[in-house]
Amino acid sequence: MTSEITVNPKETWDLIIQPHRSWWDLRLGDLWRYRDLIRLLIWRDFVAAYKQTVLGPLWYVINPVLSSVIFTVIFGNVAKLSTDGLPPFLFYMTGNTLWMYFSMCLTSTANTFTANAGVFGKVYFPRLAVPVSVVISNLISFSLRFALFLAFLLYFYLSGSNIHLTWWALSLPLLLLMMAGLGLGFGIIVSSLTTKYRDLQQLVVFGTQLWMYATPIIYPLSTVPENWRWLLLANPLTPLIEVFRLGFLGVSSVNPMSLLYSFAFMIFTLLIGVLIFNRVESTFMDTV
Repeated sequence: MTSEITVNPKETWDLIIQPHRSWWDLRLGDLWRYRDLIRLLIWRDFVAAYKQTVLGPLWYVINPVLSSVIFTVIFGNVAKLSTDGLPPFLFYMTGNTLWMYFSMCLTSTANTFTANAGVFGKVYFPRLAVPVSVVISNLISFSLRFALFLAFLLYFYLSGSNIHLTWWALSLPLLLLMMAGLGLGFGIIVSSLTTKYRDLQQLVVFGTQLWMYATPIIYPLSTVPENWRWLLLANPLTPLIEVFRLGFLGVSSVNPMSLLYSFAFMIFTLLIGVLIFNRVESTFMDTV
């Protein structure tokens, strides 16, 4: 003789996992509920980047220094590109410091599904936690590069260089927020598309390098002819780089109000990215 016992799931479980039912069923509150996991992922991303290396985290500050030295030699001494009267090394390091944060966020989040397919297929947690942890862990590495940048800034200032801080330096948290949003938005869009189109993985690094040359990193906006300047201003990263220089070096050719365009572009990109990511995560295991 058998008997059936009916159990109310709501009385048995604290959390009921259900499939996403619509495009707008984003469940962003799950990120806060899994904040401990995000902290562990942040630590993993930061430590594992240069694990079993001799210099370890020092590579976070060596890279921008080497890049700035190479840019100074090639674009400053050989090509003789203008730097708006600023010390070439400091000019290039200003752009590199902010650009590296964006590029690392983009390239790291672009392979979210393919790099974590083994974990995603075994246990449930909000998939968006992985790219969010990458953006935050890259913020730690940015703080190291920014501290080094401030040290060089102080050195050149004491050496008598024509640089000065402006009130726009206080906009740094906003600039980082927009850089993080753009990197996360574009990154999760690419990661969602690479579940079906693996070719995009090969194009991400190359495309990011091309994007750098379309951003005033190695040249100031003032050197671009007026009839072509709108192309650079259509790039949402251009106002961020130029306002960063305006804040810490005191020289820029961009209207700071163009940050409104970058902010709107960031919100749109992030929204589209989260919607696509949310749609793909339920079926990506069938295609990865």
